Amino acid sequence: MDHYGLIGNPVSHSLSEKYFNDKFMLEDIDARFERFLLNDIHGLPQLLDAYPGLKGLSVTSPFKTEVTGYCTELDETASKIKAVNTLKISREGNKLAIKGYNTDVDGFSAALLPLLGNKKPDALILGSGGAARAVAFAMNRLGISYKVVSRTPAKGVITYPELTHKVISSHKLIINATPLGMGRFMDQYPLIPYQHLGSGHLLFDLIYNPPETPFMEKGIRKKAQVENGLVMLQAQAEKAWERWKD
Repeated sequence: MDHYGLIGNPVSHSLSEKYFNDKFMLEDIDARFERFLLNDIHGLPQLLDAYPGLKGLSVTSPFKTEVTGYCTELDETASKIKAVNTLKISREGNKLAIKGYNTDVDGFSAALLPLLGNKKPDALILGSGGAARAVAFAMNRLGISYKVVSRTPAKGVITYPELTHKVISSHKLIINATPLGMGRFMDQYPLIPYQHLGSGHLLFDLIYNPPETPFMEKGIRKKAQVENGLVMLQAQAEKAWERWKD
């Protein structure tokens, strides 16, 4: 039986285990998938030693950027983004090979495009971690102009206090790529001026559990269109499975 899993912190919110185990059962695939909570990414080698049958791992927050240092090879997209959400693991004798991929780009694009139709609204990406990098890469590929919003001032980003009425009204697509709204941050939300939202806005939250986050609820109150990350999860998971099967 092949063995796959998810690493992150937290992992209790993740639907990946159910998604893949349901898939394996329905498609009569001799495999299992389980969640592994790591205190930090330095626990990955010990995990791989403890579970020598692991063929692949999904990677969630907060390890998507740090895990690149444990990869022996990165695919082109992961190399450019410097963020990984899928590991393909192979062993030959004592030699361990870990190839890192980023399927978040394809997953996000697949979820977003049907919502946009022919429109390409300017976007705000909330967050600057691994998930945000994948979203930014997808935006570049789709030809959508965007600004990255971060709590920490840095070159090429804007900070939350800079989100004026003018900025919000001219950026109709707002993506939450932070962990605010799930796990221990369940009751929290990005500090944007929600009072400037309107029916022309689309709020896309990469979080899928809970299915409606405080970020989304605040958008609904202002009659904005909202979407969670469930379709993205499913699309990126299928891409991950393709990589593991190759």
